[in-house]
Formats: sequence, C-alpha cells, structure tokens
Amino acid sequence: MPFLFQILNNNIIHNLIVICGPTAVGKTSVSIKLAEFLEAEIISADSRQFYKELKIGVATPSELELKAVRHHFIGHLSVTDYYNVSGYETDVLDFLKDYYLTKNNCLLVGGSGLYIDAVCKGIDDLPDPDDSLREMLKARLKTEGLESLKMELKKLDPDYYQIVDIQNPIRILRALEVCLMTGKTFTQLRLNAHKPRPFNILKLGLNRPRHELYDQIEKRVDEMIDSELVEEVRSLVNHRHHNALNTVGYKEIFSYLDGSISLDEAIEKIKTNTRRYAKRQLTWFKRDLAITWFHPDEVDKMLEYLKSRTS
Repeated sequence: MPFLFQILNNNIIHNLIVICGPTAVGKTSVSIKLAEFLEAEIISADSRQFYKELKIGVATPSELELKAVRHHFIGHLSVTDYYNVSGYETDVLDFLKDYYLTKNNCLLVGGSGLYIDAVCKGIDDLPDPDDSLREMLKARLKTEGLESLKMELKKLDPDYYQIVDIQNPIRILRALEVCLMTGKTFTQLRLNAHKPRPFNILKLGLNRPRHELYDQIEKRVDEMIDSELVEEVRSLVNHRHHNALNTVGYKEIFSYLDGSISLDEAIEKIKTNTRRYAKRQLTWFKRDLAITWFHPDEVDKMLEYLKSRTS
C-alpha cells in the first residue's frame, strides 16, 4: 500500500485531488500515474468527454487507459441530452458521497474550469433567466450576429470576456442576461462565498513552456486526423445543431464537409483554435491561487507535495 494512501487512511481524511491545466498538456497520463499510486479513481472534468458520440475529437482516454484506472463521467451522455454545470455539480457530489464510504482519495481531472469550480466551490445562485430578455437577445443574435453581443459583453463585463469561450453563444447570452437583469457583472455574481465541502481539496495544475504546449497541440491534432476524425464528424452531421458539437475540432470539420474550406484549412483552424482555447484555460486557472503548478514530467514532485499536504 503506498505511503500516501496509508497516511490518509489512518487519519480518515477524504481528499479530492484536482488535476487541471490546458488541453494537450498531459493531464490524462499524469492522472493515471497518480491514481494508480493512490489506489484512487478518476472523475472527468472535461465537459466535452461527457458525450458518448465524441471520442477522437475530444481525446477521450484510450481503452488501455480506461482499463488501467476506473474513470467516471466519460461517455455517460448523448449529444442529444441537455446537461449543464449545475447538474454536473449535483451528480458529482452525489457520486462522491457513496465513493468516500470505501475510498479516501479521488481525482478530479480536466480542463473545464467552470465544471471544476462547480465541484470545488459550488455554483452561485444566479438569477433565473427572464423569458422576454432571453428572446430579445436571441433575436439580436439572429439579426446582428454573435460579434455584436460579444462586444457588448466585453463592455459590460471585461473580466468574464477574457475567460469565456467567446465562440459559444449560449455562454455569451447567459452572461449578458445576468448583466442586464441585475446591473452587476456576471463576474461579481460568480465570485460569491464558496460552499462548504465535506472533503479536503488539493489542486495541482499542469503546464509546459509555450513552445512545448503548442508542439503537443500540433501533434495531437495530427493524430486525431490520422485516427479518422473526419469520419467521426461526418457521422454526426445530423446532430450538428446540438450545443455539444459547437466545439473545437468538430465545427471546423463541419465547415470542410460543407465545402466552405479545404481539409488543410480545417486542420490549421483546429490547431489555431485549440491554441486559443488553451490560452483561455490558462487564464481561468491562473486566477486560482490555490493551484500549485507542476510540469507534467514532475510526477515525483507531485507525490511529495501531496504527502507534505496530508501528513
């Protein structure tokens, strides 16, 4: 039995160990090594991996990786299902309540900062959407386009604009709703006091020098194409209107299948948009001072850090 697990078991401490960082940084391999050492299981906090139809384009762990350590919240939904971060918070907390009856350590792994925050801090009690305001904003989206709404959000809440997926109309609309309904920024209302959690939370962030990370992104996209990403996207054309498919790697290939761009252009757009996505992820995580950062190769240092924080 590994030393850390012995220490935690003797003190009956329930730990949620968060492994976060930008896409392609190496979270999957690191988390599996840590989980094997801690005799723990993994909860996915990658909102794109929730959908069973999405595999290649979201870098779902391989069959060997899934067999090495038990994973949860991967492929448990369909792209046709409605799911949101509030439901994820409830589902994960319910899961952990039973999980900690028999185990002391669990890993929460992913790059979806909002979903990680929901588990660790709780979703703030934001106002329910106003139907008339929502319809007005939807009408503006249709007539003015997303760019107009993005610029309005940038003016009303520049802090949230820096971290939100600015190509996601649902998140843009929701943030604008809150700003216009309350007269406060979405950022202000999201930064309410944290909700108490009945477990200890330790956050480890993974990052690489920019050139390394960008090389990893280039390599991953090329591997996705070689693994028949185009065919995966082609099989989902009839579902392209669902929000789950409004994501990097899928929307660019849809444009290729529409004939509006070449395959080479689509691949380059995926790489560019993935780099931008990684930058937004790092902006989100860097604001959390509770995260201790490591290079993905520093697994031994991560274990020493965990030991020092729990002994």
